[in-house]
Amino acid sequence: MSLHILGIGGTFMAGVAALARELGTTVAGTDAGVYPPMSDQLAALAVQLHEGYDGADIADDTGLVLIGNALSRGNPAVESVLARGLPYGSGAQWLGERIMHGRPTLAVAGTHGKTTTASILAWLLEGAGRLPGFLIGGIPENFGISARLGHTDAPFVVEADEYDTAFFDKRAKFVHYRPQVAVLNNLEFDHADIYPDLAAIQRQFHHLVRTVPGNGRLVVNADDPALAQVLEMGCWTPVDSFGTDAGDWRAVATRADASTFQIQRRGEFFGQVSWSLLGRHNMLNALAAVVAAAAIGVDDPDLLLPALASFKAPRRRLEHLGRPGGIEVYDDFAHHPTAIATTLEGLRARAGDARIVVVLEPRSNSMRMGVHAGQLAPALALADQVLFLARPELPWQAEPVLAALTGRAHTFGDSGQLLAGLLDQVHAGDIVVFMSNGGFDGIQKRFVAALAERAPARSAEAAHPGQAP
Repeated sequence: MSLHILGIGGTFMAGVAALARELGTTVAGTDAGVYPPMSDQLAALAVQLHEGYDGADIADDTGLVLIGNALSRGNPAVESVLARGLPYGSGAQWLGERIMHGRPTLAVAGTHGKTTTASILAWLLEGAGRLPGFLIGGIPENFGISARLGHTDAPFVVEADEYDTAFFDKRAKFVHYRPQVAVLNNLEFDHADIYPDLAAIQRQFHHLVRTVPGNGRLVVNADDPALAQVLEMGCWTPVDSFGTDAGDWRAVATRADASTFQIQRRGEFFGQVSWSLLGRHNMLNALAAVVAAAAIGVDDPDLLLPALASFKAPRRRLEHLGRPGGIEVYDDFAHHPTAIATTLEGLRARAGDARIVVVLEPRSNSMRMGVHAGQLAPALALADQVLFLARPELPWQAEPVLAALTGRAHTFGDSGQLLAGLLDQVHAGDIVVFMSNGGFDGIQKRFVAALAERAPARSAEAAHPGQAP
């Protein structure tokens, strides 16, 4: 059966495309403004990509159209599908029925850390020789692709998103997955465009809890009160809890940046971890993945600890882009004040007194709506400078929100102005972190390229002072 995927450039739908191609299915897709890393993945898969939502791009003999949740009634491609009577469905339903059915599925849910935790879990299972399949909302660096089938009877790891499924199915995507093991990593208010409050998201999480069988397992963050409230709604599955202050499994940082930590299981020493990631949040992501792996019998520290040591962060999760001109440059998929704060906490612990410059685009729907505006300045407190992209269409005023940063924050109306301002103020020894869950107009690569161009010029000037290079 041939597939046409509307919204194929999204991290989830690009993963669906990868799985379908591995099955030997002919895949075409439609989207607008596709950017890396998913544009690169689709090109490598030789998927026919149509730019813009022209319904004429969908062939009459298409077996099934999968419609992404970013598309609504009124979209020309959606209207064409409906008017022509083409068969359609959602990516989450296709995934649950076509890929996960009959396989032990491990679903990783949470407001933060889903991509990293799911990537760690897949790598732990890979290190144990289980040859897992997976679909992750990013590119796990250890695998180089966001999705693969794995062995047909091996576990399947999925990043379980609480966002709604499609315009015709307003349930959370994760209710389609029916996992054997569900990781509940953390829970905060987000997705204000579809959920009115935290309680509405908690109800969706409880729908996920209801689908996990009694012979399965819930892996739950014991430090999170919002998740405790979810379980109080009813629980029919054994729970393995984890955390730093409570839980069956605990992680204890042995370095300030949490790049080394100890794991304890029910009060007994399980192992010592030393890895390349930093921050308490990533330590907990690793712990959640270890507990989930143990829930399906992969609990040998001699297998799990080396896999953690060799784990590489997914792309755009504090991804190191280089050190041009002596300036460390990172790209981070920040979408929420908590994610910003925890990333900066870990980075500050490692960087010491080095100057941290944050370049921030409020890109998620909740951030653009201003729902988290009051939390931004506290989240950015550990930054020495903040350059904020306040596009003209942003419906709230950034300057008053950032005023608490007392002269450390500067707003710009477009990415070109921001890039010029950034280049004007950075110098060797600085750490620059780009934070956005969108393409950010490719400013990250433009910045690195500009630094690389000016570095030789400065070297020549130093060698010949007073002369033009």
